[in-house]
Amino acid sequence: MRVLGYLDGSVADPDDPAIKVADLGLLRGDGVFETVLIENGEPRELDLHLDRLARSARMTELPEPDDAQWERAIRAVIDHWPDDSEIAMKLIYTRGLDAEPDSPPTAFALGLEISPRMMRERTEGIAAITLERGVEPGLAERAPWLLLGAKTLSYAVNMAALREADRRGASDVIFTATDGSVLEGPTVSVVLVRGRTLYTPPPIIGILPGTTQAAVYRGAERAGFTAKIETLTVDDLLSGDGVFVASSVRKLTRVHTLDGKALTDSTELHRELSAAYESVYR
Repeated sequence: MRVLGYLDGSVADPDDPAIKVADLGLLRGDGVFETVLIENGEPRELDLHLDRLARSARMTELPEPDDAQWERAIRAVIDHWPDDSEIAMKLIYTRGLDAEPDSPPTAFALGLEISPRMMRERTEGIAAITLERGVEPGLAERAPWLLLGAKTLSYAVNMAALREADRRGASDVIFTATDGSVLEGPTVSVVLVRGRTLYTPPPIIGILPGTTQAAVYRGAERAGFTAKIETLTVDDLLSGDGVFVASSVRKLTRVHTLDGKALTDSTELHRELSAAYESVYR
């Protein structure tokens, strides 16, 4: 199930031709995107997603996005969605056509259904593996042209990592830097819990500021947890009371196995933190 919406508020058949073959988003991955969860007809953390879209656009020197236009496209998709199921809303924003410097960017919202496997894993938890990402702490600041921390369409490495996880019998990946510190996953933020304190790595190391992770933090603090942003290691994850990955579509999903090692049972902790996260939207 898919619904395609444009910035003028119109919708189109997603199976009809829409992207020209010379679009730089297709030819070179030259563009940015966001994924917004739509639940009960309302987008979650839309302001944060649009802020992050604008941040990625600035990093890649795309024109500043117009929030009102994006909100119009999102609402068009929601209004044409055939039922009340959750929607994974992709906001796609590319450089436009190759060899046409004055060509306007390509921009659209695409609503997608969430897979049954993803819905099941939210409840049952997942196995994950760690993989080296090939970057070192501080590289994002020294080499801004590498676009570390921008949510670009160049996701080939991330998808290759997920295929490697699948080959190893896992569902997701936690990337590490060259010094062994924890970064993020291909499509998720990482959250460690020790006692009543939550930890997540700092965006300054070249990872995305997580919108869902931020919402989890808000809910957790209301529920009496302490929330910190600190550098983490894989040993920290292995010895903690709970490891979780967070994203718009995954929501807050517990990791029960890491690199083939069973982690501390965090079922009850997951239940408590998930309730705290959901309370943010009530």
